[in-house]
Amino acid sequence: MSEHPRAPDTPPAANFVRELVLADRAKGDFGGRVQTRFPPEPNGYLHIGHAKAICVDFGIAEEFGGICKLRFDDTNPETEETEYVDAIVDDVRWLGFEPGEPLYASDYFEQLYQWAEHLIATGFAYVDDQDAETISAQRGGYGRPGVESPFRSRDVEENLDLFRRMRAGEFADGAHVLRAKADMQHDNMQLRDPIMYRIRHEHHHRAGDAWVLYPTYDWAHGQSDAIEGVTHSLCSLEFDSHRALYDWYLEHLPLPGDQPRQIEFARLELTHTVTSKRKLRELIDDGLVDGWDDPRLPTLRALRRRGYPPSAIREFCEFIGVGKTNSRHQIELLEWFIRNQLNRTAPRRMTVLHPIKLVITNWPDGRTEMMTLQNNPEDPADGIRDVPFTGELWIEADDFMAEPSPKYYRLSPGSEVRLRGAFFVKCTGFETDGQGRVAEVHCTYDPETRGGNSSEGRKVKATIHWVSTAHAIDVRVALYDRLFTADVPGERTGEPLDDLNRNSKTVVDAKAEPAVAAAAPGQVLQFERLGYFAADGAERSLFHRTVGLKVEWANIQKRPK
Repeated sequence: MSEHPRAPDTPPAANFVRELVLADRAKGDFGGRVQTRFPPEPNGYLHIGHAKAICVDFGIAEEFGGICKLRFDDTNPETEETEYVDAIVDDVRWLGFEPGEPLYASDYFEQLYQWAEHLIATGFAYVDDQDAETISAQRGGYGRPGVESPFRSRDVEENLDLFRRMRAGEFADGAHVLRAKADMQHDNMQLRDPIMYRIRHEHHHRAGDAWVLYPTYDWAHGQSDAIEGVTHSLCSLEFDSHRALYDWYLEHLPLPGDQPRQIEFARLELTHTVTSKRKLRELIDDGLVDGWDDPRLPTLRALRRRGYPPSAIREFCEFIGVGKTNSRHQIELLEWFIRNQLNRTAPRRMTVLHPIKLVITNWPDGRTEMMTLQNNPEDPADGIRDVPFTGELWIEADDFMAEPSPKYYRLSPGSEVRLRGAFFVKCTGFETDGQGRVAEVHCTYDPETRGGNSSEGRKVKATIHWVSTAHAIDVRVALYDRLFTADVPGERTGEPLDDLNRNSKTVVDAKAEPAVAAAAPGQVLQFERLGYFAADGAERSLFHRTVGLKVEWANIQKRPK
């Protein structure tokens, strides 16, 4: 990781997973090996929560000289697509990790099936003819006993016969399921005879039509880990209750090697954000956002389009640490890391978002001069650029006030300001349009202040940016507010969309200095005094506001608890 000033003044965050792995190695468990995996289901796009899981899975393996594999948990043919497989591989690489050749749970379907027959043969699995609703009701609940299925006592031969006919496609969807024969009275509901297989006459994105019998996640997960030689199966905290079932399956099988160890850690949640795939899809299907890569969304595709540097996301994930209790982090903290890195790396450019014309009345007619500005004061090696300056400029509408309020130090009649890297100018008047709005500001300039400095030591209280009207290029700039107004969307009503900010995006026609046209797709520029903006990958004249210049994290820390 690159060095950076830490956001709040705290010591490095704890990582209990690292401590557990260190302890396992000290004991000689797994022969000292460390192997992890990142196992997404290819039924949607990755989001910021997945970024933490990727950093933990790949980071632990890298730290201990081990291996981490990308494995697709592709056991639900109705929802999975190759499009998502390709996107996930791309997102993992973009985040800075090499997934290698992806693995697939579907590649283990035959082995999983054979192990299921083993559980049937040893009396630990049976075919149930009941429907899903009945099975769910019979499982009971916390403090309520489970009811054993009437098919739980089927003999081995009948179970094997039915299971093989299920595989052969003799039965309709839902006609039978295979259940583990565990403990219908166990306090952990996951162990009350969970379903292992269900019939689905669906085309699989990878296996085609070879199977109509598909394993559940819990049956495929631990067994896939064992097949691959995973040592530490790192999961988010919601799988804590599944660990007993994970171990139960593995303990009843003839494994090829050591039994993997499941470890659960807190997932990443941010304020003003939802990561539910169902809710994100609802936003898209209802036309409330523009797709999975809409920069207001928390998907990695969207964050990339918005200009978030992947290394800053990794730094953020390292900073918040790996804990055992779920918590929600302020999005302003993530933005602190984004802004901190972009401040070091983003070239500076001048762009006017809400232009009004400034006319320098004593500027020689037809003259163009080149003003030399640094590309990035934080990085002198980034060089300099020449920016054309003329007697007619675009400035921000907010940088002029006909009747200035107290402590307003920018342009107003009779006041003087510095034009960034150019000259001092003094306002001599202004003109309005037919609606009474300021259309043109008149100024004189002081030629002795070239470069924005006065040899007499004359001080001004404000510096404003500008763009020559004769040289300006037209750009469109998308400005974003929080997609959800509440810190925790839906906390008040139970429905996150009740807190949707329907005015979270504004697109303005802006004027930019010529060098902005050279921005590469995805490149982030600092529009001076305005923030950081990323060039769109498809529409060359469109820029997305990545994050503002204002550091909000310190103010968040000062809020009363």
